[in-house]
Amino acid sequence: MIPRRTSIADLAQALKLAPSTVSRALSGVGVGEATRLRVQKLADELQYQPNPVAVALRKGHSNTLGVLVPHITGTFFPEVVDGITEAASEAGYHVIICPTREDTRQEKKYLELLAKTQVAGLLVSLASSTRDFSHFETVRTANLPLVFFDRTVAGFTGQRISSVVVDDYAGAYAVVAHLLAEGYRHIAHFSGPLHLGIYHQRHLGYRQALLDSGLPYYEELCYVAEPHQQTGATGMQQMLQLPRRPDAIFSSNDSFTAGAMLLLKKQGLRIP
Repeated sequence: MIPRRTSIADLAQALKLAPSTVSRALSGVGVGEATRLRVQKLADELQYQPNPVAVALRKGHSNTLGVLVPHITGTFFPEVVDGITEAASEAGYHVIICPTREDTRQEKKYLELLAKTQVAGLLVSLASSTRDFSHFETVRTANLPLVFFDRTVAGFTGQRISSVVVDDYAGAYAVVAHLLAEGYRHIAHFSGPLHLGIYHQRHLGYRQALLDSGLPYYEELCYVAEPHQQTGATGMQQMLQLPRRPDAIFSSNDSFTAGAMLLLKKQGLRIP
């Protein structure tokens, strides 16, 4: 059985003081020095630790940041979380990491939980299944600092809402332009859900690079799915069954790439 934490009420009962007096003594204000020392001595003996949630509720804020990420696998999100944690620590903040596993329901639950614990701010990368963003309206209404990163909500603005993103359009355009310069002309594109800005912008960059080179955009060369190794393999299988196979693939996610490469290896096909 997990031992119960010592509370202010426990200290007050043992010292025959009012809980409010004990609270002030622990804060070091509004009591005499003798009382403060008595309370602190017993608190040390009983290993009393303030309840951070209660402290946050009393103050109306905390020194804790909530971070919602789709997952903590692969390389990208673990590196981002590590950077957030390091920067937060240097600024005197703690971080709560909440992996949503690409599930909107989990995203909503974590958002409610973090709001109730009075976090100082939220950093969010959307779950790929999130299409209704109304649960973020409560954050905006509460005027809680909110930073979207990598995956953002288009048009969702507010006084304390901001985004940190790269230029996905320019990056995708540059990749496809490079493939075209290398002589490839029938380029496929593996994309995550297009309602997410990161994939939408990469798709637009891919398409525009083709059009600017005088090449048509073929719907059958664009494969859209949740980015996993299995879906990457499935997409690659579809491409291999086309009457005219693509001669190159622009993949918007490493998981797609890994699955596609594994399938090509099984098929005995060479990747330059």
